[in-house]
Amino acid sequence: MAISANRLELLQIADAVAREKQIERAIVIEAMEDAIAKAARSRYGAETDVHAQIDPKSGELRLSRHLHVVEQIENDSREITLVDARRRNPAAQVGDAIAETLPPFDFGRIAAQSAKQVIVQKVRDAERERQYDEYKDRIGEIVNGTVKRVEYGNVIVDLGKSEAVVRRDELIPREMFRPGDRIRCYLYDVRREQRGPQVFLSRTHPQFMAKLFGQEVPEIYDGIITVKAVARDPGSRAKIAVISRDSAIDPVGACVGMRGSRVQAVVGELQGEKIDIIPWSEDVATFIVNALQPAEVAKVVLDEDSERIEVVVPDEQLSLAIGRRGQNVRLASQLTGWDIDILTEAEESERRQKEFQSRTQIFMEALNVDEVVGQLLASEGFRSVEELAYVEDSDLTSIDGFDDDTAQEIRRRALEYLAAIEADFDEKRKALGVLDELRGIEGITTAMMVRLGENDVKSIEDLAGCATDDLAGWTERKDGQNQRQPGFLDGFDLSRDDCEAFIMNARIKAGWIAADEASEAAAV
Repeated sequence: MAISANRLELLQIADAVAREKQIERAIVIEAMEDAIAKAARSRYGAETDVHAQIDPKSGELRLSRHLHVVEQIENDSREITLVDARRRNPAAQVGDAIAETLPPFDFGRIAAQSAKQVIVQKVRDAERERQYDEYKDRIGEIVNGTVKRVEYGNVIVDLGKSEAVVRRDELIPREMFRPGDRIRCYLYDVRREQRGPQVFLSRTHPQFMAKLFGQEVPEIYDGIITVKAVARDPGSRAKIAVISRDSAIDPVGACVGMRGSRVQAVVGELQGEKIDIIPWSEDVATFIVNALQPAEVAKVVLDEDSERIEVVVPDEQLSLAIGRRGQNVRLASQLTGWDIDILTEAEESERRQKEFQSRTQIFMEALNVDEVVGQLLASEGFRSVEELAYVEDSDLTSIDGFDDDTAQEIRRRALEYLAAIEADFDEKRKALGVLDELRGIEGITTAMMVRLGENDVKSIEDLAGCATDDLAGWTERKDGQNQRQPGFLDGFDLSRDDCEAFIMNARIKAGWIAADEASEAAAV
């Protein structure tokens, strides 16, 4: 059967649009079918269920009206009775659809315009979906493009198949681009938006530098060397931590390259950003010492609970360790994920002396002992009266001049001191009207009960009605700075999880929730 010119033209248009927009041919044909069906409804009635079908091989167009088989007609434009339907198809049942062929017709100007809008919109939607699907799988890659234009400091980049944007804050400081310039960026996000998919690029993202090293250092590309962490002060300085799976390959030397060729290639792309390449270590203390290079570190003290580390440096190394405007220590902190406190040896010695004197004074007053005994206990590393009250006798008798009787007497006095403090707190608790039932919450002490009572939390019901922020405090941003708001139980060395557990236990005891519900909530 011969194919008319109109049919050939229909398929040729579909092929041309599919190639130009880089979308599936079937999507274009489907858009044409929808457009023709819409135009036909303007001819046969808006309520008519018109369907158009284009044969993808021959280009033949078929128009049909679908009538739904019902018991009783409510809309004769879309429905047909079962009796009439069985005259056309004896096997018809209620709920089926009967297709009725419609004759071809000439499109009017308005119908053609409407059909064109449908096709344009469908093709545009398909093109946007194709762009989103293509670039969402490329997040985390380096892409190359050409600067198309600069708008209010934001750089619009032509990637060939779509546009992307480098926002002003994602550009390296003092970096200037003009239309036509080549640009290399890190693709960090793709979002669906009203105007279509938006591709976001960055030249300041830490992973941009990591990916650049991956391009310049074959050992990173092959997986022999791994980039473990990156911290950047874009355009100024950066630190990158690397480790090698092969003990025969020096990760730092491989990244530097012969006469610095590899690292200089990255530095050139980042507008002269100075890069410190640091060997990564599983040992936190060693890693932090490496991260603070080029400063020398005399001693480190870790506090794993709060993820803080105290670093002691020689007096002449202080400015080098901190860096210009705190840059070196800030980058080291970002690289390691630990808060770093820098002290000189003189400052550390002075602080330790003050702590020693403070503990000595506490022991003298609490245990009613002279200064020599207080100093002995402090010098042995005891930090509180609680430690002395529950320590083994052998830990005390190992101190020079302490026998069994002395050890027992010190423990007895420590216990009496703690009992007196407990009795004092209990009196305050009663005076505040805090109920005994709060003792049933595991982990809550009498001192905590006093603090809760001072904040009008006096029963299990009161505690059950608290939020975690009420007990643990919270941080909010005001005037560009983070400000900490204290909680009811600040100073008791409790985590947010501890405070949440108090509240959940109170809600269980108050009958607000069942124990299994609390377990499910904790798991989530």
